[in-house]
Amino acid sequence: MATKATQMLEEEHRVIQKVAASLAMVGEDLEMGKPVQSKVLQDLATFLETFVEQCHQRKEEAYLFPILEKKGVPASGCPLAVLNNEHAKERALIKQFADAVEVHVRSEGAVRTSLAATIRALVELLPGHIWKEDYLLLPMADKLLSPEEQETLRMQFERVEFEIGPGVHQGFERLAAGLEQAVHQS
Repeated sequence: MATKATQMLEEEHRVIQKVAASLAMVGEDLEMGKPVQSKVLQDLATFLETFVEQCHQRKEEAYLFPILEKKGVPASGCPLAVLNNEHAKERALIKQFADAVEVHVRSEGAVRTSLAATIRALVELLPGHIWKEDYLLLPMADKLLSPEEQETLRMQFERVEFEIGPGVHQGFERLAAGLEQAVHQS
């Protein structure tokens, strides 16, 4: 049988956690004054903007959350309101990070401190957010959604993947593994 939609999101969480661990190490390096390769920073920004925002969060906000609302989960209550609020914080931090990376690369490290602070904020937010989704949201969704609804969601998620581009998702999984190696070698 095909993977359930909720399992797809859990699998994406594992990839995001790998990148968050790499991000934490990059932040530590920046705080200690160690050089960080521009390509690593740019790859992290691309991953966060595309995989986390355009792919993962879009699947949740455009498809999963609305179907849960139809099933009676209040949009203004827990967990949806909390998770939407955290998504907004993530988006703001990701934009701040991407902007800081751009300036950092152009200026050869002039915004090292603010870049490290943004990384710290992201690294503090992501694990707790993923925990809420893995242990609260997705088990609830598994209880509420029928196999047919899971299949509809899975197809909608695949459409998101197609719109982002064929093979892009797998490319980001490889990028996550590559970032992990690059950060551990530095």
